[in-house]
Amino acid sequence: MADLSSQSQLIPNLPDDIALQCLARVPRSHHPILSIVSKSWRCILSSTALYTTRSILRTTETFLYLNIRVNSTFHWYTLFHNLIFTNPEKPRKLFPLSSIPTKPIGPAFAVLGSRIYVIGGSIGEIPSNNVWVFDCRFNCWEMGPRMRIGREFAAAGVVNGKIYVMGGCVVDNWARSMNWAEVFDPTTGLWTALPSPIEVRDKWMHASAVVGEKMYAMADRGGVVYDVGGCEWGSVSKRLDLGWRGRAAVVGGVLYCYDYLGKIRGYDVKEDVWKELKGVDKGLPKFLCGATMVNFGDRLCVVWEGKGRGKEVDIMCAEIEVWKDEDGGLSGNILWSDMILVVPNGASIVQCLAVDL
Repeated sequence: MADLSSQSQLIPNLPDDIALQCLARVPRSHHPILSIVSKSWRCILSSTALYTTRSILRTTETFLYLNIRVNSTFHWYTLFHNLIFTNPEKPRKLFPLSSIPTKPIGPAFAVLGSRIYVIGGSIGEIPSNNVWVFDCRFNCWEMGPRMRIGREFAAAGVVNGKIYVMGGCVVDNWARSMNWAEVFDPTTGLWTALPSPIEVRDKWMHASAVVGEKMYAMADRGGVVYDVGGCEWGSVSKRLDLGWRGRAAVVGGVLYCYDYLGKIRGYDVKEDVWKELKGVDKGLPKFLCGATMVNFGDRLCVVWEGKGRGKEVDIMCAEIEVWKDEDGGLSGNILWSDMILVVPNGASIVQCLAVDL
């Protein structure tokens, strides 16, 4: 951590703790320019003290991270500036990031604070218990604490500051059966087994989401829900199971995904009912496949593969403000929609994530 003693001079005639609060209010997109002002500024801009102060002052910004598969390789990108406050007329594009040294197939993903966790996945067709962690503050990868068992195509979610993971393994022995579900506590840095009834232990999980203190995970047939607060397992409702298609995002307590007609719908957990998101039809295509969603600063962010252009495909992105109407319906307003990346034909979107920095 940088030295914040009053004798240092980040800003002349100001104590360093006050200067730090000033710098913490500057948008992160300006940090590269600020870092060339002086060695002390460069040091503080890359310190944990700055990000802690930004969190306390509530000056954090939300950034989009995207994982794209091209042939057998995986590429990471970030939209460097905040989508919410950018000029609608200004072109947006993704910036490349370093990739994981290994190439896991079918990992699960979770965001905990300023870190992205890439959990498990198969390497050489063998499920791995590796956990790779990307620190978005400093743009670097490191190996995290390994899970108790290997997994591929598992479900993962964050509840109350802990990562819950379930499935992605064949429960053909005692170890895999007892550790079908695990929970990671970043305070201790340990994975521990999460007791689960045998009837919920499906292998493959194709989608997951967290609503309040409940984690929902969809299997090939049906799905399970785990109530973290009550430590209780259950089955998802038949209506949720039949309507959940593709990647989902939870905004304002509503679970959004696209239906078999390619329209965005929201599932109200309390009412156990699906509702069409109105007001976005004219600005968005029919999401028949390849779209993924994420909660982006309490807005719905949708990323999809657009029209091909010869040997290339456009990666499109839209940011949507969503709300409940007075009559209980769901409405949305497209704040912006644009092409953010061009990739080779055949590339696919693996995952998109949002991180506050």
